[in-house]
Amino acid sequence: MIVFDKVTKKYPLGNTALDEVSFEIPDNEFIFLVGPSGAGKTSILKLLLMEMRVTSGSILVDDKDISAAHFHGLTDLRRGIGVVFQDFKILPDKNVFENIAISQKVIGIPNRDIRSQVKEVLKMVGLENKEKVFPVQLSAGELQRVAIARAIIGDRKIILADEPTGNLDPKTSWEIMKIFKKLEGKKTIIIATHNTDIVNSMQKRVFVMKQGKLAKDHKKGGYEI
Repeated sequence: MIVFDKVTKKYPLGNTALDEVSFEIPDNEFIFLVGPSGAGKTSILKLLLMEMRVTSGSILVDDKDISAAHFHGLTDLRRGIGVVFQDFKILPDKNVFENIAISQKVIGIPNRDIRSQVKEVLKMVGLENKEKVFPVQLSAGELQRVAIARAIIGDRKIILADEPTGNLDPKTSWEIMKIFKKLEGKKTIIIATHNTDIVNSMQKRVFVMKQGKLAKDHKKGGYEI
């Protein structure tokens, strides 16, 4: 479970990114974060990854207070979270297999196990025959599929996606969302997005952010401005 309890994030110059935001996300729930630019969506994702620290309040992930000054589990926390970015962040000098396998190599997973895991996630994202292909040979939609495969390898329990369809055409965006839907009920998925059509059609739980506050929490909601 993920718990935000009155989380506030202020920057040194006085800007407030989040203002006493509280919510609970049970394991394996599918969440959309929506709201205008600057509303606090990306700040929530960065706090979960500990790319920045809270000003006040607390954040619990699986009963561990990751916002506490004495928390020293950053490496283990990030190993359990997969991240999908709007601009893909694929390494151009490595092929598809190498891009997906890199995180597992870093933590010392045996090569035989890595090969099996890569084949499994490539099948899930529909790129079974692309493992030796380099990024320059791929479309934007295929690059995002590689990014999703990289995020889910290793049986990570939490997937964070920041505008994952922002650089894609409508048809490709829906294909990408079908992949996330395959993961529904198996992982906790939090997607920050401006895509109103996808949010309104999928009818998942929606957090509406406005000026750093959680304005609404809809169990089966749509996009609100």
